[in-house]
Amino acid sequence: MTTLALADTDPAELPVDAIVVGVYSDADPAAAPLLAQGAEGVDAAFDGKLAATLALLGATGAVGEVTKLASLGATTAPVVAAVGLGTAGPAPAETLRRAAGSAVRALTGTAKVALALPGLSGEDGGLRAVAEGALLGAYRFTGYKSKPAAKAPVSTVTVLVTDASDKEAKSEIKRAAAIADAVAQCRDWVNAAPNELRPPSFADLASAAAKKAGLEVEVLDEKALRKGGYGGILAVGDGSEAKPRMVRITYKHKSAKKKVALVGKGITFDTGGVSIKPAAGMWEMKSDMGGAAAVIAAMLAIAALKPKVEVVAYAPMAENMPSGTAYRPGDIVTMYGGTKVEVLNTDAEGRMILGDAIARACEDEPHYLLETSTLTGGQVVSLGKRVHGLMGSAELCARVQAAGDRVGEQGWTMPLPDDIKKNMESDIADILQVSAGMDRGGHMLQGGIFLSAFVTEGVEFAHIDVAGPSYHSGEPYGYIAKGGTGVPVRTLIEAVEDIAKNG
Repeated sequence: MTTLALADTDPAELPVDAIVVGVYSDADPAAAPLLAQGAEGVDAAFDGKLAATLALLGATGAVGEVTKLASLGATTAPVVAAVGLGTAGPAPAETLRRAAGSAVRALTGTAKVALALPGLSGEDGGLRAVAEGALLGAYRFTGYKSKPAAKAPVSTVTVLVTDASDKEAKSEIKRAAAIADAVAQCRDWVNAAPNELRPPSFADLASAAAKKAGLEVEVLDEKALRKGGYGGILAVGDGSEAKPRMVRITYKHKSAKKKVALVGKGITFDTGGVSIKPAAGMWEMKSDMGGAAAVIAAMLAIAALKPKVEVVAYAPMAENMPSGTAYRPGDIVTMYGGTKVEVLNTDAEGRMILGDAIARACEDEPHYLLETSTLTGGQVVSLGKRVHGLMGSAELCARVQAAGDRVGEQGWTMPLPDDIKKNMESDIADILQVSAGMDRGGHMLQGGIFLSAFVTEGVEFAHIDVAGPSYHSGEPYGYIAKGGTGVPVRTLIEAVEDIAKNG
């Protein structure tokens, strides 16, 4: 694991392997990039020629661009790296977060790195953003490699601040480490091979991690689920020999005035069941438990940060497989609480297990319920791979969207139209699982409408569809690695802390 430290000395004299400074792009494309605050000491070591030297190497100051040069003894660090911050001026937190992630990732194979970037005071959020970005940018998943990677991630990141003994600065570093640890845990679970992470083993790992964090844990196995009437979880999970589970994790601060429920979809692998998916790209369905991984990981950070609120997480887990015991299109499934669902497509399995978990969560009478899932391909069609969809109570969705904006996990609130709701009325049951006639119009919205049917009146509800943002199949960028991204762990933590502070 990469560790964080603070320093307040001249970066040119720090005993590290690489020093990172920030550069801005000049309005004149032909001009050299502009050095950001924090680069003064390094520039002086280069006799004021650092910007000109970087320009000769092609540096433009574009956001996330990393340019490296050998210091040749000018600084204690043998390598100086410049990371682009875009247009000159106060850099937004997300720009700093991505810049730090890009720089630390580009310096893989370097043991000790120092970051001398602008805006690193405790008041403006810059220090938190840089610390988070550095730790998340250093993340690598090599769980199944027979040989260690040729280049190891950065082991220590030292962040340059005005006063390294400042209590607020130390608190920000500690907080960033807790959040990054949670995101890394979520990424690890999402990246795990589906034969290694089936419902029973996922439940065991989640339980062990939660107990280690000092949280209360309850695990329901298939017998307990059957006894409790969890028809949706059982319908999906009974097609697999690896039987379903539901994990319930509780955190409560002694001064809590509000109660929040977190619910996450834990489909450890999704074949589509009887309505089987095309083979192309099916391997990515190992990430279909990203919602459950996110809420469990968020609970680990919440336990460390100790906000003044009560939070209970519910993670239903199942493997959606075709077999002689799998559920079928045309089945009527009695959900937890008694709602009867007419099944049209066994590949719409996430909403089945979530309906049970949401109904159970509402029994605990939360004030707010946040649910997240890799629910629909419609989310990707509508909003792409990097923006999650939000549906539910208008006020809560606005708060969750604002929380996501603050931490760099962008979301967009979508409606739950009456015409789509009407198209999900069943002739023979309480509700259709998907729209009548398998109409894919408003596919993402159908999922939100279905889930909202299981929310008790009076509970504010937000559904976060992260089908695209939770998994990145392309090349790394910023602080986002290839594979599991950890979205929306940071949004959930931020939203919970907002509720703890503001009710």
